[in-house]
Formats: sequence, structure tokens, C-alpha cells
Amino acid sequence: MLVHSSAPTRLDLAGGTLDIWPLYLFHKGAQTLNAAITARAECTLSPSADNSWHLQSRDTGETLTVHDLEGVPDTPRHRLVLRLLQHFQPEPVTVVTHSDSPVGAGLAGSSALNIALCGALSRYVETAYTADSLMSLAGNLEAQVIGVPTGVQDYRPAMFGGIASVEMGPDGVTRSALGVEPEALGARIVLVYTGQSRDSGINNWEVTKRHIDGDRRVIDLFDDIADVARAMREALETSDWDEVGRQLVREWTLRKQLAPGVTTPAIDALVDHGLNAGAWGAKVCGAGGGGCLLFLADPSSVPTIRRTLAEAGASVIDTMIDLDGLKVEVG
Repeated sequence: MLVHSSAPTRLDLAGGTLDIWPLYLFHKGAQTLNAAITARAECTLSPSADNSWHLQSRDTGETLTVHDLEGVPDTPRHRLVLRLLQHFQPEPVTVVTHSDSPVGAGLAGSSALNIALCGALSRYVETAYTADSLMSLAGNLEAQVIGVPTGVQDYRPAMFGGIASVEMGPDGVTRSALGVEPEALGARIVLVYTGQSRDSGINNWEVTKRHIDGDRRVIDLFDDIADVARAMREALETSDWDEVGRQLVREWTLRKQLAPGVTTPAIDALVDHGLNAGAWGAKVCGAGGGGCLLFLADPSSVPTIRRTLAEAGASVIDTMIDLDGLKVEVG
């Protein structure tokens, strides 16, 4: 049996980091806003030709052959795939992975690949999971791999696609699709890769620890970030694009104050280039420190902004809003 699966990465628009348990329990009405994009992560599973498991990354060209799933030496680039294989325990297979997202882009590429792999392996070993149980499993296994808590928002775009609010509280986590025209949002987005990879686990975990330790400044910043998410949601659903841009500026202003490593001189320079070219606002994708930058602008300004950022050394990523979530196909 051959199984192919894919899942979209995402843009986080507002409210990020609040999705890490237990932070959202301390901020009433906590929510994150995100949009799935057509930069997808994918994997293919096929029976092995021998009694070993074969892992191949199309992105790096790296391969790994494993003779015993429980006796694998530490291999950083293959940790997630190996941990999932250890959990699902398929007969020897060949696993080929690929992602349209650059490494460390801040687009939740690892979470999208995680969902794609979990969906494929579940189908391969014929184990049934609900969407919620599959996302819970993916988050728990990824936490074991990276050694710090994972957030809940990144698995929802990968599973369902679309534009949504992920609402979090004592009763649990709920995804609510937003009444936003995908074409309207997509026409106002410029996404670029800075060329600097990033590590979301480091920034998010340091901020989480400070919050739990009672750092009043961090707590107040997250109160304000939660307010931004509520205001941006209203602006998105009423197509008030000027206000969406203003809230994006607020989000970035607040997020830069969470930790010293959220922005860098290179990021600041690219943001300035985009704003000078006509963008309403910009923010780093994910926890910061590198990766991708998201700009919002009037559609008429988008070509100029794209050209300006490319001339400044950024890599422009062509993408649209993806309405499809996890896809699993058996061939």
C-alpha cells in the first residue's frame, strides 16, 4: 500500500504564544487568529524493500536507514519522523518528506508535517482517530521531540485549512471559521523569507516561563496581545482592512517587547523597506528571531512591496489562502 498525505502551513495573524497551555487560562477570551496557506508539507509512505525503515528528506537530500526503531541513535533532522514511527509501529516502510516552507520559517512547517505524517501513518496501520485526538497526539509527540510545550494553534490550520480563530479557555480549545473572503485577505498579503532560520521553542518557552513566574510586564503584554486579537477579528469579519493593518502594527509593537531576540537588525531593516514601499504594517511569523515576515497592504501596493523586499535581499514566497486541510490519499 502507498499512502500520500499533505497539510498546509499557516500565517499567524494575532494572539500567538497565548496558545501554549496554561498561558491562555490567565487571559479571558484568549484566542489566536491564523490562516492556512498553500505552502504545504507532505509525505509518502510505501512498503520497504527490505526489513529496514528508510527515511528520506527531499528538501535536504538526507537519508537514514533504521534497522531497529527502538535502538536509533540521536539524529536531530529526523527526530520527529522517528518518534512518530516509534508510536505507530508500522511494518518497515520508506518515508519520503517534503515541505514548501523554508526551514525555520515560522509558518508552523513542523506542525504541518507532523499532521501529515500522523494522518498518513494512521491510515497505513489502519488506526482510526478523530480530528481532535489526532491533533492531541501530534502535539504530545512533538513536545517529546522538542523538549518544551507546544501551542495548540498550529495543528488547526494543518487539519482544517481556511481562516479561523482558535479560542482557548477552561472548557478547552475551539476552532471557529472566520467570515473572511480568502481572496480579499490573500490579495493584501506579502510574505517573505528573511534567510534567517529560527527556533520557536526557545523564544516561546522563555516567555512562557517568565509569565508563569509572575513577570508582571509579560502578563500585561499578553493582556494587550489578547485585546489585539479580539480587535483584529472584528476588523477582519467586517472587512475593515485599515483597522486590520493598525492591529497588525500593534501586535508587532507588543511582541517585540516580549523578549530581546524577537527581532533583529536585519528584520527591522526589511520591515522598514516594506513600510516605506507602502505596507500598512508587518510582523514576524511565529515567535521571532528570524524566519518569515508578513506584510499587509492595499492590493495596489503589493507589487511594489514585493519588488522592494526582493531587492533588499528577502525571498518572496508566492502563496494563497488554502481552504483545504489534511489530505490523505491511498494508491
